[in-house]
Amino acid sequence: MREEAEQVQAALGASERALQRLVDARATVAEVLAEPPSVVAEPVSGAVAGAVVPRRTGDMAASVLAPDYQQILSVLESEAGREGMRCQQLAVALGLQAVPAKVEGLRSKAKRLVERGWALQVRPGVFTALAMPTV
Repeated sequence: MREEAEQVQAALGASERALQRLVDARATVAEVLAEPPSVVAEPVSGAVAGAVVPRRTGDMAASVLAPDYQQILSVLESEAGREGMRCQQLAVALGLQAVPAKVEGLRSKAKRLVERGWALQVRPGVFTALAMPTV
């Protein structure tokens, strides 16, 4: 009987400790919820180097793009880019060496602009800018 009573006492002690942890947690949650809400700063929208290219929506300006993508779009929007440019021509227009590493980097960026609705691939390997909305 004494052994059984000791086991019951041990179980009771463990249950009381667990209950106390729950009471403490509930009190902490009540304190946090009772505090006035803190001011959360709105995220700043803008170009970030290495950022993902956002999908273009209605009146979205090119200024939301990272600087590299803005430069590519400005060349594609220029007189030289209106008929479409190959990535090698685009590299030269941007002042880059027309070496495979640079050209392939531009090709992936141009394709990303096409996928997100900022540019158009008129033929395989030839890119141009989509008409920007006039505001």
